[in-house]
Formats: sequence, C-alpha cells, structure tokens
Amino acid sequence: MPSFQITPPVDCVVGDVAALATHMRHCARSRGAMFGVRNALQVGGTVAASRIVTVACLGLGVAFAVFAMA
Repeated sequence: MPSFQITPPVDCVVGDVAALATHMRHCARSRGAMFGVRNALQVGGTVAASRIVTVACLGLGVAFAVFAMA
C-alpha cells in the first residue's frame, strides 16, 4: 500500500528572503581577519546595554519613590 505525503505549499515572504540574505552576509563577514575584535566589541556592547537599562530602571524607581514621599 503506497504512502502519500502531502507537503504544504512553500510560503516565501520577501522579508524572509531579505532576512536570510542579511544572515548570509553576516556569516560571510564573520570569517574575516577581525572576527575576534568584532565579537569582543559586540559582547561588550551587549553587556553595557543591559547594565544601562538596569541602572535606568532603578533610577526611575527611586525617583518615583522620592516623589511619592514628597
């Protein structure tokens, strides 16, 4: 008894193709000579951004508390 598998049609959106192209360019560029430096800068930026957001949220909370007591 043959088994037939029905596959859904491919839904290729322009945004998906653009995202894939961007990803492929990023991967190709990452193999360059300065990959280590770029990676370190990216990690440093991510760590700094998370700290900035945390400090901003804490500062906003303290400001609200001070204004609530006044």
